[in-house]
Amino acid sequence: MSHDKLPTDQPAVVTCGLPYANGSLHVGHLRTYVAGDLYSRALRRVGQQTAFVCGSDMHGTPVAVNAAREGVEPREFALEFHEQYRERFPQFNIEFDNYGHTDDETNTELTQEFVESWIDQDHIVEKEIQVAWDAEIEEPLPDRYVEGTCPYCGEKARGDECDEGCQRHLEPGEIENPTSVTTGNPAEYRTREHKFLRLSDFQEYLQGFLDRLEGTENARNQPREWIEGTLEDLCITRDMDWGIDYPGDDREDLVLYVWVDAPIEYVASTKQYAERAADYDWEQVWKVDGEEAHGTSWDDEWTDDSGEIVHIIGRDIIQHHCVFWPAMLRGAGYNEPRSVLATGFVGIDGKALSTSRNRAVWAEEYLDEGFHPDLFRYYIATGSGLENDVDFSWDRFAERVNGELVGNIGNFCYRALLFAQRNYDGTPDADVSDEVHERIEDAVDRFETAVAEYDVRDLGQIAVDLADFGNEYIQRHEPWNLVDDDPEQAAQVIRDCVQLTKACALLMQPVMPEKAAALWAQLDEDGAVDEPELDAALATPPADFGEPAELFTKVESETIEVLNEKLRERVAEASADDEEESDEESDDAVELDALEDGRIGFEQFQDIDMRVGEITAAEPIEDADELVRLEVDIGLETRQVVAGLKQLHDVDELPGTRVILLANMEKAELFGYESNGMVLAAGDEADLLTTHEDAALGTRVR
Repeated sequence: MSHDKLPTDQPAVVTCGLPYANGSLHVGHLRTYVAGDLYSRALRRVGQQTAFVCGSDMHGTPVAVNAAREGVEPREFALEFHEQYRERFPQFNIEFDNYGHTDDETNTELTQEFVESWIDQDHIVEKEIQVAWDAEIEEPLPDRYVEGTCPYCGEKARGDECDEGCQRHLEPGEIENPTSVTTGNPAEYRTREHKFLRLSDFQEYLQGFLDRLEGTENARNQPREWIEGTLEDLCITRDMDWGIDYPGDDREDLVLYVWVDAPIEYVASTKQYAERAADYDWEQVWKVDGEEAHGTSWDDEWTDDSGEIVHIIGRDIIQHHCVFWPAMLRGAGYNEPRSVLATGFVGIDGKALSTSRNRAVWAEEYLDEGFHPDLFRYYIATGSGLENDVDFSWDRFAERVNGELVGNIGNFCYRALLFAQRNYDGTPDADVSDEVHERIEDAVDRFETAVAEYDVRDLGQIAVDLADFGNEYIQRHEPWNLVDDDPEQAAQVIRDCVQLTKACALLMQPVMPEKAAALWAQLDEDGAVDEPELDAALATPPADFGEPAELFTKVESETIEVLNEKLRERVAEASADDEEESDEESDDAVELDALEDGRIGFEQFQDIDMRVGEITAAEPIEDADELVRLEVDIGLETRQVVAGLKQLHDVDELPGTRVILLANMEKAELFGYESNGMVLAAGDEADLLTTHEDAALGTRVR
């Protein structure tokens, strides 16, 4: 890859993190795939040859564990979800050029070729490690077959990942207090020999790679802590039957770790697409020519003619894509990613999404309600910056659809085309004004900049902002009053509005492809809306077109009330089931932190200044996943406090909330904001502490 400004003359591939074929899709999953589809369409819009590929992750212990619970073979279990995904993605207008899976022949062959290349280049080493073992049934416990405690942060962890805590990748043998998932038996550690990719061979290379990497800041910066000091090698084999066989002749009893064959599916899926698309060269995208292609340092000349690789992933798999994956590619003589874009998480109604508690909006559920997929695409793509967390709320969904789509872009385009059709049978015979010409040019420039800067949110917002200008423009000129008094000026104003409508259709196509196609058809334009280049935004629309129809339909408040009630009932039912199960298992249903051994004296306690306060203002801090800026009135004064409440509370409802403030906490600066105190809260859900009665603001807590 050249690192020239996008678009370039080289072919590009856009990929999304592979979904595990072991459960249904929800809105949290869809955020990544909508972003990938949107960005792929935008790349093509600016003239970049682009393949958008993905596939189902069929291997690994999550699939094997769930298949065993269902009493079926892992491949049968995974294929069922694979087919579900193949059907579901197009229902949200997510159109992959190829969607494969990791258990197909192409990926199996490529994966074994990768590993054989590492063996040939002496990047593989065998080590003795401690493997969790269920002694009662005499079986090893790879990855998700074992649960325990993360050795780094102390949170509950499973298999190869601390998914509830620090998000670190965990090697076999690292989990503390291991327990068998299948039997509940305490696990013990036994010594086994496994194969490792020697990541230490690539440490210098990875440091340079992160300096070159483009994309979101979290993807560029977060991995640096993992490659400082000693870079731990990656165990690439597992003791299980389900997976791709390790290709070395010396260990036929091992399969490859799922995070070996999963990312190689990106290459396999691209290759499968190229077999159907004669003009697309997958090897130019992925392979590095030259004898030094397997090297562990960097030479810019190696990849000048290679393609542009863009990965769009969830932030929980940054380490895999920015440390493991580039080393795997380098060791096999393949090109490195140009950019990695890591999305934030999706919350539900101000709280963390939880599939176990059924606090989720499922993809199928959204479609069953009859909502158009483009409404969701717009909402999820433009609700926040890509790397920030975003909240899905039915109320907010209705508000944005009714305001920004129905009331703004839908209203403008319908008014403009209806007036033009009824008064001129189509586009008036007039020139576009300099003001509107310049405004459309600015929108096109903004689109090109957003592509080059990977600004997915702005790509989705540009057409709506242009329509906002159009609404202001048509109101300012009032063409309905000009038709009789100044028909020439009326024709020019409506000509501007039709041109703005055409530009909106072209610019909205990446985020709302089906609605853009409908608007394009209303203009009676030739061909498909995704075919023209961006400069077509200023090309003259057809002289004649028929009467338009409204693009968007208002979401009724009654519908939202029903959906909110369904979600509340579902969450309550799941929570009640959880409590019932916990009560049956133990009287101590809540996992509590151990009491501190150290004690403090009464005088020390007297030094702690806690005050009754009230939040008077609250606003989320931009680019911070969890942080909110609060103003807290404590009677004597109002303090500014930064608190991690964004995903746990409805920020708009915080003003008026009584809280307890630790007033003599040392000041701190977070994301550029001074925090003067600490709001006290209990537990992972940040249950805000308050008083039972109405103590006066500023009252000291004793």
